[in-house]
Amino acid sequence: MASPQALSESDRRLVALWAADCAERVLPLFVAEAPDDDRARDGIARARAFGRGELDAASQIRDRFVANRASKSARSPAAVAAAYAAGQASGVAHMGAHALGAAAYAAKAASLAASDPEAARQDEVRWQLDHMTAEVRIALASLPLLGEDSSGPLGAGLLASGVLAATIRDLQAALAADSPAV
Repeated sequence: MASPQALSESDRRLVALWAADCAERVLPLFVAEAPDDDRARDGIARARAFGRGELDAASQIRDRFVANRASKSARSPAAVAAAYAAGQASGVAHMGAHALGAAAYAAKAASLAASDPEAARQDEVRWQLDHMTAEVRIALASLPLLGEDSSGPLGAGLLASGVLAATIRDLQAALAADSPAV
């Protein structure tokens, strides 16, 4: 049985575009430190191409970790988080839950670059919510809550603690508040 974190391919295509938007907002933090490293930028471009139907999931599974490796070119924690946001966005072709990882790392990057980290993180979460289409909201709302399913990125791994977890919980709470009661 497929992981409940996978989402259907059509939903992954929808959330890939949103994840790419989230990652692209903080990409300048990475580019400022590693202007010649195209891996993060390419990861975002591949996420967009997958979202538009120009790439298939199988071809992207092999390349989903390339953008994460760009983090080795960065020095500051904010730039590293921006590279991870791109890596998570490129991983959406494989598993839809990576979209929340892209958003969480983007919020972390924004917070690390700000003089008021929590305000910056909250501003980023508001932007992310404001830029979800109704279809993206429905798809993301169908994911299990952080920590409830171990078969993907929303399990007990890196996304389950600290500012990453706080961001995902904020996003999931907002999505749940939007959903009609069943």
